[in-house]
Amino acid sequence: MNDENKSIHEFDVELICEYFSNLERQGPGSPEVTIKALSFIDNLNDKSLIADIGCGSGGQTMVLAQHSPGNITGIDLFPIFTDMFNRNVEKLNFQDRVKCIVGSMDNLPFLDEELDLMWSEGAIYNIGFERGLNEWRKFLKTGGYIAVSEASWFSEERPAEIDEFWMDAYPEIDTIPNKVAQMQNAGYIPIATFILPENCLTELFYAPQVNAQKVFLEKNAGNKAAVEFIANQRHETQLYYKYKEYYGYVFYIGKKLN
Repeated sequence: MNDENKSIHEFDVELICEYFSNLERQGPGSPEVTIKALSFIDNLNDKSLIADIGCGSGGQTMVLAQHSPGNITGIDLFPIFTDMFNRNVEKLNFQDRVKCIVGSMDNLPFLDEELDLMWSEGAIYNIGFERGLNEWRKFLKTGGYIAVSEASWFSEERPAEIDEFWMDAYPEIDTIPNKVAQMQNAGYIPIATFILPENCLTELFYAPQVNAQKVFLEKNAGNKAAVEFIANQRHETQLYYKYKEYYGYVFYIGKKLN
C-alpha cells in the first residue's frame, strides 16, 4: 500500500476517537440533507422504531428526533461517542424517546422485523455497503425503510491518483447506478438517491477539522502516530478539493419489499 494512501483503519482506534470527538460531525452531511432524506420516508408514527447505526455523537440523530415521531436508538461501537450522544439527548430533552447504546453494526441488538427505519450517515462503509444492506434487512418490517449515505463515484472513469486512493481506503466505492443495483438486489425498492452538496464536505466536514487538527497536534506533541494520522487526514482533504467533480457522498433510500 502507498504510504500516502494509508487507510484510517490502520491507525490506533483511541487516537481516531480522540480526534473525531472534537468535531460536531464525524462524517459528511448537514441538517438540511438529513431532513431531505427523511422527506422520502412515509411510514413513521409515534410508535415507530428507528435505529441510527454508527451514529457517532448523534448530530444527525438529533435532527431526526426533531423532525420525526417515534423512538430512536443510536448504536455506536465507541463509548466516547455514545456518552456524547446521550449528553446531547439530555440537552434537547429527548430522553423519553431517544437513547444511544454501545454496539457493533455486525451484531445488532434488534429483533427480526422490529424496525420501521434504519438510518446510517457515512458509516455503513465500516461493514461494507452491500453487506450492510443484506444483513440489516432482516431487522426491518415489511415496508420499512433504510436510508444510508455512502462515498460514490460520479463517473465511470477518473484520474489514477484518486482511484488508487479510494481503492486503498474503501475498495467497495462504486458508481451510483451500481450502488442502486446493489440495493435492489438486496431486496429493496430504490426510493430515492441524491448527491450531497459540496458544502457538506467543504464547509461542514473538512473546514472544522483545521482547528481540530491544531488542537489535536498540540495535545499529542511528539506522538509520531498522531502526526501521521493528521497528515493522512490532510491528504484526504486535499484530494477531495482536487478531484471533487469525480466523487462525493450520496444518500440511498430503499424500502423493504417483503
